[in-house]
Amino acid sequence: MPVGACGNRRRVSDFSPVPGVRRIVVLRANGLGDYVVAQPALAALRAAYPDATITLVTSPPVAALLDGRPSPVDEVLAAPRVAGVRGEPGPDGPPNDPPEVVEAFCAAMRARDFDLGVQLHGGGGNASPLLLRFGARVTAGSRAPGAAPLDRTVPWTAFQHDLLRWLEVVSLVGAEPVHLRPHVAVTEQDRAEAAPALDAPGDTAAGPLVAVHPGATDPRRRWLPHRLGELGAELDARGARIVLLGGAGDAPLVDDIRAGLGAAADRALDLSGRLSLAGLVGVLDRADLFVGNDSGPRHLAEAVGTATVGVFTRANLVDVAPLFRARHRVLVSWASRCVVCGADYFAEPCGHDASVLGDVTVDDVLAPALELLDLPVRRPVEAVS
Repeated sequence: MPVGACGNRRRVSDFSPVPGVRRIVVLRANGLGDYVVAQPALAALRAAYPDATITLVTSPPVAALLDGRPSPVDEVLAAPRVAGVRGEPGPDGPPNDPPEVVEAFCAAMRARDFDLGVQLHGGGGNASPLLLRFGARVTAGSRAPGAAPLDRTVPWTAFQHDLLRWLEVVSLVGAEPVHLRPHVAVTEQDRAEAAPALDAPGDTAAGPLVAVHPGATDPRRRWLPHRLGELGAELDARGARIVLLGGAGDAPLVDDIRAGLGAAADRALDLSGRLSLAGLVGVLDRADLFVGNDSGPRHLAEAVGTATVGVFTRANLVDVAPLFRARHRVLVSWASRCVVCGADYFAEPCGHDASVLGDVTVDDVLAPALELLDLPVRRPVEAVS
């Protein structure tokens, strides 16, 4: 059968720009790192439809990040809390919004007469029905088996890098890549909020600034924080200035880092729980290196141009690790097994919520950190994964 003879086989070139587009709505309602890997797709949409208004329906943290910050979108709205889009109800989080609240939001969206709706949220099992309620004239997105059909789709498959996945989605509507490196603009407000935190009176330390962050949404994806501390002690001994980052809920993890730092803890600058989102961006912009896990702050550090060393599971290596390695290094737990019981990360949850990154050693992470900082290696280190 000739290529294209089957009705569902279309060439990429068949997906031309949608005519007459004045208003675009994009659904991408998850975390900061998820926004960062979608930013090149949003930039491609902006380039393809320069005169259209782009509305991003997203999570409150992303809305806060983009407030007053140059970006490819014109408007940012917080999505209603819908199961599978902004989380499930549970004892540790707020419940889904009532149906009447969700419908009021969708009715307001339909009144805007969107010409194009783009789903960049996942396979569409939960997100596509919400996008369809916005009433866009043409819809596009990634579609998993059983998900609601959109007008233009590519199959959702496992083990594809998310940055490329979303570029493939926007190519369905004629948006070709303009860049592959995610970018988040740093503002004067970011710099102003970071300056007093970093520039303490009398602080004359001149070594490279290393930001250390222990968190990750899934606790299983957190490298052992005590080892982060031991790494920080090694870098401190070579003249680096260590700054500890984290949210208010990361206090126990930061305590573990401080224990691993030992005597270097007195020299470390602990900014955990003290920074606004703008202040975090400003600190990441000032840092010479970020070390941590697969997390929103690691993605933000990459997006503002800071070198990073990240510890990943073998799955996250595929879907969200940095594409470029001149200024970014990736350490991988090829085993990715619970440090308590040895359960495989990909098996049914074992219930421990313990790290699965225990096979990554301090020396594994130290070697690329020293390379990126151009600091001397004073003792033999093991091969880097």
